[in-house]
Amino acid sequence: MIAITGVSGLLGRQVVEDLLQNVAAKDIVAIVRTPSKVSDLSERGVQVRGADYNDKAAMAQALSGVEKLLLISSSEVGKRAAQHGNVIEAAKNAGVKLIAYTSLLHADSSPLGLADEHIETEKMLKESGIPFVLLRNGWYTENYIASVPPALQHGVFIGSAGEGKIASASRADYAAAAAKVMTLENQGGKVYELAGDRGWTLPELAAEVSKQSGKQVVYQNLSETDFNAALLAAGLPEGLAAMLANSDVGASKGGLFDDSRTLSKLIGRPTTSLAESVSAAL
Repeated sequence: MIAITGVSGLLGRQVVEDLLQNVAAKDIVAIVRTPSKVSDLSERGVQVRGADYNDKAAMAQALSGVEKLLLISSSEVGKRAAQHGNVIEAAKNAGVKLIAYTSLLHADSSPLGLADEHIETEKMLKESGIPFVLLRNGWYTENYIASVPPALQHGVFIGSAGEGKIASASRADYAAAAAKVMTLENQGGKVYELAGDRGWTLPELAAEVSKQSGKQVVYQNLSETDFNAALLAAGLPEGLAAMLANSDVGASKGGLFDDSRTLSKLIGRPTTSLAESVSAAL
């Protein structure tokens, strides 16, 4: 059986949908904090089991009979390492034979502060003795596309990435990669650096939005401090604003770029282009 954590989230849900194309529903375990949120999966034959990243006992029970586990990183920045440690320990107690983990692009050399908890998790996986595979995901294009509406409203797209190239891909691209890896054999020890086929800059994103919308949008580069303040003023939580501002600065240093095309080779098709993502958003 193949288990996926965080299935009520957008990535986890899409992975299950992709797996259902090639794996019998009864052989898929969807682990979620609130099972009622994915009751439709139960109706389709998927085994929905309730467990929380903070509850090792419940997680071990949810992993009973599972051979392969896709551990999707927690969304709670600052609490991730401890939560991931709970899942890894539960997987060991349950006899799981392979863990795939959604880490961060080039986590071991990344300038992003976000990398710290991923590095810690990768270390725990090594120490666990369980065979594991790392899906080091780059940035989701959706992370930036979410800012298109206010950019159109104000005519300005703000950030701190300068001319740093961002090789993003869509959430669907990363989900397809995870689903593919979960169905392949002999994945223990592999590290996949996953990113979009073509890098782009925030000025290029602003230009693409202008081109497709017919409204002039320019990019304004801010300091990390000023960008953080702008995100707070827009209503973002303090931790999220700080993470996004720091990640933009990391992008300016090359932290979100990779040109290996590992992702498109793995999923057997080109990754979703920036133009496609902008078009979908508009």
